[in-house]
Amino acid sequence: IQRRFRYIAAVSLVVVGVGATAMHYLEGWRWIDAAYFSVISLTTVGYGDFTPQTDGGKLFVIGYLIVGIAIIAALVNNVIRSAVARRVIKLGEAAAKSEPDN
Repeated sequence: IQRRFRYIAAVSLVVVGVGATAMHYLEGWRWIDAAYFSVISLTTVGYGDFTPQTDGGKLFVIGYLIVGIAIIAALVNNVIRSAVARRVIKLGEAAAKSEPDN
């Protein structure tokens, strides 16, 4: 699970970087604004304070969000699975301690 988490986290960072770079060049945004837009869009918060104005930016965002949201969803899924696995392990250890010795 940890190896998969590291891989998905790295891919997520790359996706945010690609989105920030594209929006910086396509829309002419400052780097911090482009990174901010990438993160809030991929997390589906979308405050609306930054929106692409150029046709190139709009077309990029269409594909970017389809791919990027799926990657972020995989990251969240992996975090939840890891938390559940830790809980199951703790419950199993607690149950083993409470069983009488035979």
